[in-house]
Amino acid sequence: MGKDILRPHAEDAYVNELKALQKADDRQRPSGWNLSPWAVVTYLLGGTLDDGTEIEPKYFGQRRLMEVAVATLATDRALLLVGIPGTAKTWVAEHLAAAISGDSKLLVQGTAGMSEDALRYGWNYARLLAEGPSEKALVPSPVMHAMQHGKIARVEELTRIPSDVQDTLITILSEKILPIPEMNTEVQAQRGFNVIATANDRDKGVNELSSALRRRFNTVVMPLPATMDEEVTIVRTRVEKLGETLDIPPGATPVEEIRRLVTIFRELRSGQTEDGNTKLKVPSSTLSTAEAISVINSGQSLATHFGDGELTANDLAASLTGAIIKDPVQDRVIWEEYLEGVVRDRKEWADLYRACKDLM
Repeated sequence: MGKDILRPHAEDAYVNELKALQKADDRQRPSGWNLSPWAVVTYLLGGTLDDGTEIEPKYFGQRRLMEVAVATLATDRALLLVGIPGTAKTWVAEHLAAAISGDSKLLVQGTAGMSEDALRYGWNYARLLAEGPSEKALVPSPVMHAMQHGKIARVEELTRIPSDVQDTLITILSEKILPIPEMNTEVQAQRGFNVIATANDRDKGVNELSSALRRRFNTVVMPLPATMDEEVTIVRTRVEKLGETLDIPPGATPVEEIRRLVTIFRELRSGQTEDGNTKLKVPSSTLSTAEAISVINSGQSLATHFGDGELTANDLAASLTGAIIKDPVQDRVIWEEYLEGVVRDRKEWADLYRACKDLM
């Protein structure tokens, strides 16, 4: 793995952990899997192996949720991870594919203008015109490749895909075949094949899944972090990891600043202060954990390159305001009310109040 790669694939970034788990894993593995379901969950949630190898947690949340997701993939049902943006759907899907197949790269990115070719197959038109339909002229999709080699295929933003294109998956998931009528043949899925799809249930412009397609999936709803401490831990861990990639010095972000940011996000998401004494209006932005990570990273970059290296309220406020105000009219009013009604009254937050007000 090249050291200059900005975002290595999960199977490359955690290759040592995956090798250690394979070596220590003596439990039953489904056909075509690199690891047993127990080892996959251990890879996701972290732990210590008998040989002393530390497995870093990739997901912070309910163990049962990950057990259900992994158990689903060991059956003939596909897995659908549903949740608002920033609930680690893509992150979990990538790590599941890496642990099970050793390959997280078989990815289809759903878009509003996507055609069936992206899920089925395409053609090398120069060869097609010269030779007619043939294996050499066929260009397999990631899903077709996964079927041929018994691996996990990932479909991101399934509900962004037009409904008629979504339904291309019905035959693949129910019959485990992909017909190729132009060649009067078909691709039959090998053992180990399955599909992990993600769907956002809050964005505008989504297409509902047909009941026939939804039945082919087992749906797991990805929740936001349950507690303040859990969310702070997630943000701190991911910020530290990203900081290594972006050459941001360790220790540049005090935990106190992360906790302050997470408090703001949780209060505005829930519509009340943490103590429950004050009701709040909820902005249109999702204020997810992923956005909190982004705000801290932006603040770190400002502190590192234009400050003394320590994250300050001024660095935090610059990105925080942009994360909250998505609707320039409605959200601005909500943010101003929160600053005046909550932040101003917290004396230990006086620096953040001033910094945010200066940007309004």
